[in-house]
Amino acid sequence: MNERGFSKKDETLVKLLMRTGMAKNVAKTLVFLNKKEETTSVEIEISTALRQPEVSIAMQELRHKKWVVKKDIKKEGKGRPVHSYRLAIPFEKIVEVIEKEERAKIDEIESNIQALKKAVDA
Repeated sequence: MNERGFSKKDETLVKLLMRTGMAKNVAKTLVFLNKKEETTSVEIEISTALRQPEVSIAMQELRHKKWVVKKDIKKEGKGRPVHSYRLAIPFEKIVEVIEKEERAKIDEIESNIQALKKAVDA
């Protein structure tokens, strides 16, 4: 990964988020948003080396989770509307949500293993 706006720490964060099952475009977008107070999709595209549709899909998912808020920016003239984005909640809270989801997966796996053992012993 040789994105212009990403440090080694950022790259590590993206990889760790992806290991939780998060899509690469969503992980990259989320990590980039954590670095900025507010940004546009064009800035995200340039800094993360993602294409416009990838950023758009990532934003839809992040907004659906209520982790990101969108604001319309007044623009003179014609053309596509411009939006700015920022995290709706602190990154630490997002990590807490992910932690709860991951722990629920662990609980489900452990429960399944126990049920399997019980079924084999029966």
